[in-house]
Amino acid sequence: MNVGIVGGGQLARMLALAGHPLDLRFTFLDPAPDACAAPLGTHLVGAYDDPGMLRQLAAASDVVTYEFENVPEAAIAYLSGHTAVYPGARALAVARDRWHEKSLFRELGLPTAGFRAVDDLAGLKQAVSELGLPAVLKTRTLGYDGKGQAVLREPDDVERAWQQLGGVPLILEGFVRFAREVSIIAVRGRDGELRFYPLAENEHRDGILRSSRCRPADGVQVEAERYARAVTEALDYVGVLALELFQVGDALLVNEMAPRIHNSGHWTIEGAAVSQFEQHLRAILGLPLGDTRALGHAAMINFIGAVPPAAQVLAVPGARLHAYGKRPSPGRKLGHATVVAADAGGMDAALSCLMALV
Repeated sequence: MNVGIVGGGQLARMLALAGHPLDLRFTFLDPAPDACAAPLGTHLVGAYDDPGMLRQLAAASDVVTYEFENVPEAAIAYLSGHTAVYPGARALAVARDRWHEKSLFRELGLPTAGFRAVDDLAGLKQAVSELGLPAVLKTRTLGYDGKGQAVLREPDDVERAWQQLGGVPLILEGFVRFAREVSIIAVRGRDGELRFYPLAENEHRDGILRSSRCRPADGVQVEAERYARAVTEALDYVGVLALELFQVGDALLVNEMAPRIHNSGHWTIEGAAVSQFEQHLRAILGLPLGDTRALGHAAMINFIGAVPPAAQVLAVPGARLHAYGKRPSPGRKLGHATVVAADAGGMDAALSCLMALV
């Protein structure tokens, strides 16, 4: 079986690493000549909307998936007419536009921060008057890892933010004073079977995920699963989906969804019975879903801008290193480490040692 992947970054790389033991072959479409997934399959070097490249990808693939949501909708529409594509086009259309995403959550009765569409400066001022300050102004599409957004704290910030981001469709969201950020990772098969991993508690820095801790038997697990079930069933979803949430008191607010494997689920590579990457492949190929249990207490830390020496990482008890083979660059995710320990104290101690390396 050949799996086509739109994108050739680290998520595609880890999908291929999970798929090789299943005797799967991979074809990646990515414009970067040095895409880090390329050594693990056939690399089509071209734009995501290049008709010739899309024809080649479709012809080579029994099924196609994508590693990020900033894929042109027209590309997925074309591929869907020539081969199986999971997750489907509607999931992509919703997830790549924050307005459509928040609107879906509202339609499903899932709580979110207040939000307003913004198309011009007058509309931004009106939205601020309705939602109040502080608030967060974001581009509706193409934003990730803190890019494409600005926090408005004072009235003077409004025009500055418009100058920074204006000219494209925007969304203003109310500022959430949360107790913690968490995410739930679900996997849904072609037959509608749905499974969930234990909740992850996440720490961000400068808009980029820094670490995730698996929290088995967390008090809000059931509520998070209810939200993820509503979204996956509404979209007739197939594959792994991550739902990012804010906890405010005992309640959860939905922040955003990712129609793909997700950074906060990297702990599953060593920390779960079956990783999120293998689960995604099982789901899109119609294979039986695997066990989502955590194997002890697990966590993940991202290495951003630089990867510590392997000897230092591997000296930490329970740590495993995953380097992506990417060129170093400030703010770029270059690798991560996972930790699995017998108890929460051991996990936290190991994670602290890893954090001291970065």
